[in-house]
Amino acid sequence: MDTAKTTFPDPKMGEPFLLTPGPLTTALSVKEAMLRDWGSWDGDFRAMTKSLCDQLLALAGDVQGDYACVPMQGSGSFAVESMIGTLVPREAKALVLANGAYGLRAAETLRVMGRAVSVIDKGDYLPPCGDEVARALDADPAITHVVAIHCETSSGILNPIPEIAEAVRSRGRKLLIDSMSAFGAIDLDVTRIPCDAIVSSANKCIEGVPGFGFVIARMDALEAAKGNAHSLSLDAHAQWAAMVKTGQWRFTPPTHVVAAFLEALRLHAAEGGVAGRGARYARNRDVMVAGMRGLGFETLLRDRWLSPIIVTFFTPAHPNFAFPRFYDLMKAKGFIIYPGKLTVVDSFRIGCIGRMDETIMRRVVAAAKESLAEMGVDDATPPAAALAERNRLAD
Repeated sequence: MDTAKTTFPDPKMGEPFLLTPGPLTTALSVKEAMLRDWGSWDGDFRAMTKSLCDQLLALAGDVQGDYACVPMQGSGSFAVESMIGTLVPREAKALVLANGAYGLRAAETLRVMGRAVSVIDKGDYLPPCGDEVARALDADPAITHVVAIHCETSSGILNPIPEIAEAVRSRGRKLLIDSMSAFGAIDLDVTRIPCDAIVSSANKCIEGVPGFGFVIARMDALEAAKGNAHSLSLDAHAQWAAMVKTGQWRFTPPTHVVAAFLEALRLHAAEGGVAGRGARYARNRDVMVAGMRGLGFETLLRDRWLSPIIVTFFTPAHPNFAFPRFYDLMKAKGFIIYPGKLTVVDSFRIGCIGRMDETIMRRVVAAAKESLAEMGVDDATPPAAALAERNRLAD
């Protein structure tokens, strides 16, 4: 894709860039797609839903028709709960791989449902590896399912899904992947990465708007899941069965969001699909991280674990630095950043995804430099203790 020919929002137009892991900055044409009303029962909208599902299955690499796409109303967490609650039977036991808030949330979701759960918690700095998963599965034959986070956005870490998937497959267990913030930009091909299901959301790397998530699940797993769900409205099996029979969503769908998502899928394909989208995000990350380090900021993670989705930075040690003030100054310059979501160190996050390119990321760095000057911060170096702790845990 020639990025020079791609239209990105103009920061002078008054709409701030969302440097978050979603909702994110969207293209004008995605916004414009929501200007028409649709009847949820109408044949035209049923065709839109089918097109949406077909395109998502193609992105997942399902060339044999072994999988089904089940869109689910609500936020990404609704879709994660739908996947887990439908595909993990009530008598089963799940192993959750956690290295941040979203893995811990998946474990809490299972507990609320009354499912048996164990957790491998790696903290904020490191990914779970295939060998650790293999040992845990060998030690506990009661575990039937493994839940893994593709990109843990509380830290920005990209987890090694292929080696985790192989460890799970080789031991005859079932893998459920929360690819909420990675699907569409990081390769996740079900022909090479065996899994029972993937879950993601409209307002992430496809660059749509919030309103629904989607579960891409093996059809045999869905067929076996009838009656598993703890919830009426979050029952992915029932949603799938209704769509097969009628082509409609069981409950009122977010019609405008679906229309916007189809336009977002068109732009995704025009950019070169997963490879093209991921390459732009990686350039965004590299330009932004280099610039922020040039100002003295340091990343929470070592370079080898940095995802192209979002990057976590340590809060500077300088006594004049206060994140709320920094946030307000960045917002005034047209950039909405994200607070930290860690318990062990003070941090903040800057997203790399959305309708932005490396030119925009250079403006982000310039805005950060100006904001530091306005705060009277001449050194953005993090506390020595925080760096020492990172180095101790990450090595």
